[in-house]
Amino acid sequence: MSTLRGIDRPGLVLQHDADVPPALFADWLEARGIAWELVDVGRDRVPRLNRARWIALLGSHSSATASEPAWIPAEAELLQSAIRDQLPVLGICFGGQALALALGGEVHPTCLLEASWDDRIEALDELIPPGPWLNLHFEGFTLPPGAELLARSAAGPSAFRRGCHLGVQFHPEVTPEIVARWSERYRPEHPEIDYGALARDGEAIREAAGPRAFALFDRWWEWLASRRESCH
Repeated sequence: MSTLRGIDRPGLVLQHDADVPPALFADWLEARGIAWELVDVGRDRVPRLNRARWIALLGSHSSATASEPAWIPAEAELLQSAIRDQLPVLGICFGGQALALALGGEVHPTCLLEASWDDRIEALDELIPPGPWLNLHFEGFTLPPGAELLARSAAGPSAFRRGCHLGVQFHPEVTPEIVARWSERYRPEHPEIDYGALARDGEAIREAAGPRAFALFDRWWEWLASRRESCH
């Protein structure tokens, strides 16, 4: 696998909620021997960039448009610094929405509920492997100015890239167990979600979820390596 310059410098993985861990992304980082640090911004302070090689933003139950908790605007400032410094950012669900905002896009409530292991996401670029991918979100993003649309669903953009940055609306990092915990959390407020289907479909794709996630993260890493002259 290709490498990036300065790969001994760790990446920063920003976790926002206790039940939204890096999961398969962490497994991939360990399997590939990529240096990384996990920072729980919901518990600790948003870190400084310092010598970070890249940043990954995970999902959250909060909205990227909110001013509270305080880590949301603090993380938005960190994103702006990363963009100015051409530091690669990977945004997943909430993270993708926060990245879209930082790049000049918008975040809005979705007009269509997406809560399934979705095999209808249309991949428009080989960077995004075919699904099914877990879609479970109540807001979406518009394509930032100058960004390239990589995937879409009936609800709107599912993935984009601009410069060194990649944002996805779906969750490549999750396992069926994580989705089961989210189901229990959302069930009282969102009875319209088919939680039984989420559980059944999660079991059906269990064996394929890891290899599919690894394929996406491998492609992301190779893409970053191909841009090493502009991603320092």
